[in-house]
Amino acid sequence: MTPRPAIRALLIDLSGTIHVATQPTPGSPQAIHRLRASSIPFRFCSNTSKESTAVLRSKLAEMGIETHDNEVWTSIGAVNSLLRDRGVERPFILASESAAEECRRDIHDNPVLPYDSVVVAFAPTQFDYVALNTAFRVLMNEHNTQRGRPLSNCPFIATHRSRYIGDSDGALSLGPGPFVAALENASGRTAEVVGKPQRKFFELVLSSLASDVQDREGVVAVIGDDVQNDLGGGAVELGFWRVLVRSGKYRDGDENNGGVRPPDEVCDNFASFVESLLNI
Repeated sequence: MTPRPAIRALLIDLSGTIHVATQPTPGSPQAIHRLRASSIPFRFCSNTSKESTAVLRSKLAEMGIETHDNEVWTSIGAVNSLLRDRGVERPFILASESAAEECRRDIHDNPVLPYDSVVVAFAPTQFDYVALNTAFRVLMNEHNTQRGRPLSNCPFIATHRSRYIGDSDGALSLGPGPFVAALENASGRTAEVVGKPQRKFFELVLSSLASDVQDREGVVAVIGDDVQNDLGGGAVELGFWRVLVRSGKYRDGDENNGGVRPPDEVCDNFASFVESLLNI
């Protein structure tokens, strides 16, 4: 394996890397503390869309995982930015209450207007026939709020396409990807993904690090437990040093699966990576 280059900044996945459900991965709170005391700037980059960014940070704090303002970047926050940019006025959102509120922030969401977009986050309690059929009808301009209105090609947005997640019992569970795929198959539309591994998402996070890394040499490293959704796509295109951890949803052989280039480095967990990074 190629020797690790100098690291100028670090992008860190959360679910499966820093914590699994409500438990931190071994040594991760201490590793974050050590990393914060070092000179290496970092950001947390999460596809977590089951709750708002604020709720996520609160849950991390309960696990002893410290985060600062502007450090946590999520796919839910990216959805909010995109909806504002598109001038959306009434999105139909499959998401938890807190996540939906963040998506709608700064959007009027006038109930008199027809639905004009569909957003699919990770919403296990809402992935039923009625909700998915409503999303389908909105995409097809068949919903009762749209009747008598001009046909429109409303945005179809997904936070991410993960096929599965690592669950609290240690087993894998369905992610939002299969439900996004079902809507794509039925409607003939292709969802616009805003979270990892999209290049735009990584570039948005990197922009927040610009002042911290301008005088540093080396490469940006990204670390996660999903070789496809954490380390694929934009992570490859932007030339990141890609680190896979054997925690969370990782299963034996994942480093050679996923249809993307194998990671540059594989570590047992986040804490072991930080240990090796800071002790070089």
